[in-house]
Amino acid sequence: MKIIGAVAGVCVVATALGACGGGGGGAGTSKNAKVVSGGTFTTALPADPGNLDPQMTANSATLQVVNFAYDTLIHIDLDGRLSPQLASAWKVSGSTVTFTMRSGVTCSDGSTFTAQDAATNLNYVTNPKNKSPLTGAFAPPGATATASGSTVTLKLASPSPFVLNGLANIPMVCKAGLANRSTLATKTDGTGLFKLTEDVASDHIAFTKRTGYTWGPLGVTSSTPGLPDKVVIKFVSSLTTAANLLLSGGLSAATVTGPDAKRLQGAGLFAAPVQVLLGEMWFNHAKTRPGSDLAVRKALTQAVDLTQLAKVMSSGEGTAATTFATAPPVACTGNSIQSALPPHGVDQAKATLEAAGWKVGAGGTRSKNGQRLALTFIYDTAGGSSASAAAELAASVWKTLGAAVSMRAQSDTEITQTVLGGSGNWDVGWLPLNVSSPDQLVPFMSGPSPTAGNNFGQIDNPAYAAGVARATTKQGKAGCADWFAAESQLVKNADVIPFANQTVKTFGKGARFAAGFSAIDPTTIRMTAG
Repeated sequence: MKIIGAVAGVCVVATALGACGGGGGGAGTSKNAKVVSGGTFTTALPADPGNLDPQMTANSATLQVVNFAYDTLIHIDLDGRLSPQLASAWKVSGSTVTFTMRSGVTCSDGSTFTAQDAATNLNYVTNPKNKSPLTGAFAPPGATATASGSTVTLKLASPSPFVLNGLANIPMVCKAGLANRSTLATKTDGTGLFKLTEDVASDHIAFTKRTGYTWGPLGVTSSTPGLPDKVVIKFVSSLTTAANLLLSGGLSAATVTGPDAKRLQGAGLFAAPVQVLLGEMWFNHAKTRPGSDLAVRKALTQAVDLTQLAKVMSSGEGTAATTFATAPPVACTGNSIQSALPPHGVDQAKATLEAAGWKVGAGGTRSKNGQRLALTFIYDTAGGSSASAAAELAASVWKTLGAAVSMRAQSDTEITQTVLGGSGNWDVGWLPLNVSSPDQLVPFMSGPSPTAGNNFGQIDNPAYAAGVARATTKQGKAGCADWFAAESQLVKNADVIPFANQTVKTFGKGARFAAGFSAIDPTTIRMTAG
């Protein structure tokens, strides 16, 4: 979803994984360039996302890819404005959400997309038994959908304070894909503006624009001037390479951070900026891991200078994180983090470990009851050299505490597999969970662990759960104070530590577009001349 993902793609845990598509913005020389229709729009992702089932992923790279082929019931922009897409109208009344479906919507295979198809989609992702990563994050767990004529009625099983924000992020699959989900791993079956036509493993994915598409947000159709005829997504692991390809015309768009972003900005390229959570530190609470001990989590947090890490990771452009849900459209604004952090200092961290019985042994590595303080530290390569430098800095500090640190840099796809695939072979993870409303965090901060659920850190924080219970009784922004109180409990318990925000830019050459926190919105792409 836009749920799990760094900045080199789109959306969860767009993701990913908030809205994968969005209003966005832009500046640069391409902004006033002449719009030209047709041609090929080429963008980059750091790695091949693998399985393309749009309802079985929390990986931002996957969601960027499938965003081209699938629509949602309603569209949400970066300011939180809702507009029709597959549904022409909607209403929330108590525990009931109703949608009036558009007529004339067709799938890429030519079949008609019906209200019953929409209901079947909703029932799939709201049923926890199907283990969709969207369940609980975007889809209200236990809700049931029925169809009658052109109307879809969704009955909520429990309060869902930001229900439309979540539903606006659920890709709708067509009938054939619903009947045989295994085909969705390598093919797309949606109502989107583009249809998958090429999938070359570890190299690229290509889409071709459909004809007869008339139901895009804000009136976009397949005849809208400026749309490309073809979209190619290349897999480019290096931010420097992506930047060079942009400058040479080998790419139309790429999300680039760090020193390479400054090069692109200096060259006057178009840029669509978006605020994201760049740095977030997770701990594995499994009983066999060192992070199951609060003293270890607290000491690792105390020892590092979070402000310094934010500056290094963002090449000096980042700011301290203030809330867990930062991706636009942001549902709650405030600060749930800073006042809950433990006091910083390496000496304080050493004292915390000593008091908890972690004693320095042979080779300078601490141990407790026969268990060494050995940490497997994973971090996302999508952040480029700046992220690597920040990770090296943190690891060096932790070593001074007496920890044996093994570093593992992984791509978006690899890191998602590590934490959600069930192996659990990690202790500290830097992977930002980018969402727009605090309720979307709940299945990642509580509940079942993989593969039964999304709680990959195996967090069990009763104070957070109690805060969530209070917050969910209130609709929308009325519950923000309670949501922030719950988030502060996660920080106080050193369960998860967000530490860096940054305005990230997706640069364009020969094209302009709107970009959400993990995806370019396909319907906003406009090819340009000059």
